[in-house]
Amino acid sequence: MGTAGDRYDEIGCSYSRTRREDPRIAAAILAAVGPGWTLNVGAGSGNYEPRDRPVVAVEPSAEMLRHRTRERAPAVRSIAESLPFADKTFDTSLAVLTIHHWTDPAAGLREMARVSDRQVVFFFEQHVTHSFWALDYFPSARSLPTETAPPGEQFLRELLDVIDVTPVPVPRDCVDGFGVAFWARPEAYLEPDVQAGMSWLAMLSDQDRQDGTSRLRTSLESGDWDHQYGRLREQDAFDGGYRIAVATTAT
Repeated sequence: MGTAGDRYDEIGCSYSRTRREDPRIAAAILAAVGPGWTLNVGAGSGNYEPRDRPVVAVEPSAEMLRHRTRERAPAVRSIAESLPFADKTFDTSLAVLTIHHWTDPAAGLREMARVSDRQVVFFFEQHVTHSFWALDYFPSARSLPTETAPPGEQFLRELLDVIDVTPVPVPRDCVDGFGVAFWARPEAYLEPDVQAGMSWLAMLSDQDRQDGTSRLRTSLESGDWDHQYGRLREQDAFDGGYRIAVATTAT
């Protein structure tokens, strides 16, 4: 299915237009990261990297590295499964919505544990995200390689010494356009730029994506979506299955 770098070289072109750091989610991640040197693994354009402490980023995709602005941390082009750093180089290693894209998640998590005393992983639980209403309009997304068996809490606990797992509710006005971000704003899922910035939509075939868009548009125009899910428009936050796991290998 190709590497994460290959994948984002293809689908990352519009990333910076729709994927912007949400301050509330950032606060939760940064609180988990703690002080000291941080390694951001699968760093992408640099969202959610600490700004007030030293950071080094690792990213395999040339396209995503191109989206990193000058104020972002220095970045190394490499993969999670083979981090080019000595043991315990960093206080914390961070991975934000990336482990489901890794070719070998187990190897990548072991590498995080090798190079840092503390590991922080922002991930999603499949059994929650796969019940999200949008997948009923784009059902083939459930069969994508990145969605069939994404690493969840149990997997993380098998690889890391996890000391805490915390749910991260998605605010109704979330400014970062990741997978479940527009749970109360369904019209956003009709927009090509939004679709291009979400791997679960961008990786669909053109036909599947067009068919799903048509189904959702028809449902919105007929009022069916609001009949089924309209109550969501009044909620302040939504559990989309996102979690922060904190682990430690410090002695």
